[in-house]
Amino acid sequence: MAKQAISTTAAPAAIGTYSQAIRAGGTVYVSGQIPLDPATGQLVAGDIRAQIHQVFRNLRAVAEAAGMNLGSAVKVTVYLTDLAHFAAVNEIMAEYFPRPYPARAALQVSALPRGSSVEADAILAG
Repeated sequence: MAKQAISTTAAPAAIGTYSQAIRAGGTVYVSGQIPLDPATGQLVAGDIRAQIHQVFRNLRAVAEAAGMNLGSAVKVTVYLTDLAHFAAVNEIMAEYFPRPYPARAALQVSALPRGSSVEADAILAG
C-alpha cells in the first residue's frame, strides 16, 4: 500500500522528522498537534482553553488538507500535562467534532514539545 504525505501551511510545519499526516489507503493518520500558531510557529498566548482550541484548529486544518474534516475522525488521542484540564478538553472538543464522537484516549504526560500543556493526534477514515 502506497503512502502519501499530507501537508498544509494552515497548520504548523513539522518540527521534526515526521509528516503532518500520512494517507494509507482510505485512512489518514494525523500527527500530534500542539498549540502552535501556524503563522508564527510560536505557542498561542492565553490559558489552557486557548491552547486546546488551537490544537483542534490545527487538527482540522490537516484533516481539510487531506480532503476530510473532523467528522471523519475515528480515533483521537489527547495528551495533557495536567489531567485537571480533562473537563475543558471535553467541552471544547464538542465544538469541533460532530456526533457520533470518535473513540478517544486522554493521557497525562510529564512534558510535551515546546512546553505545551496539550497535544492531540487523530486517525481519520472515509
